[in-house]
Amino acid sequence: MNEQVEFKVAIIDDDDALRDALVVLVTAAGWHADGYPSAEAFLASLDGARAGCALIDVRLPGMDGMELFRKLAEVVPGFPVVILTGHGDVPMAVEALKAGAVDFIEKPFDPDRLLSSLRQALNRDAVIRESKSALEEFQGLVDKLTPRECEVMDFMVLGQSNKMIAAKLGISPRTVEIYRARVMDKMQVRSLAELVRLTLQAKEREPV
Repeated sequence: MNEQVEFKVAIIDDDDALRDALVVLVTAAGWHADGYPSAEAFLASLDGARAGCALIDVRLPGMDGMELFRKLAEVVPGFPVVILTGHGDVPMAVEALKAGAVDFIEKPFDPDRLLSSLRQALNRDAVIRESKSALEEFQGLVDKLTPRECEVMDFMVLGQSNKMIAAKLGISPRTVEIYRARVMDKMQVRSLAELVRLTLQAKEREPV
């Protein structure tokens, strides 16, 4: 990504002592950490553009950890979550894992295991953000094309020759050449292979 992003770990746990200890642990690992005593407190401060992940305890007052996990999936799709759970909550944690959580950590936990899971979550967030940024950049270039240039680009990516494109669009091959040159210029590519690669990468990044 072009801009420097500060990644934050949101720690949602109603145990004040444990939450404070987790903030210290995460901060010592080199990340910024914010602690919240409840799901409601975290949601009230949530910025959909924030970079990072959440460490959520299953047992929370009011909205529990599983409800928060499902709510996050709605309001910030793809936001990475690590579940912190007691032994009796393992079935719920497994359910969260199947639904997309990065990991679930059982109490008492191994600090190294916890930090490893958080690192994985932060890496996932970085990949998602980089992919989104690249897709937005590609779409920004496409938006500069005229409708006719978009048609020509689609045929170019399919490997159609100038004569084939001309026949399908009812224009001359020479006019197709002009459109091709404009497409290459506006899409900021130097070769057809580069244009094809750029288009395929954008399709792979599109949300399902």
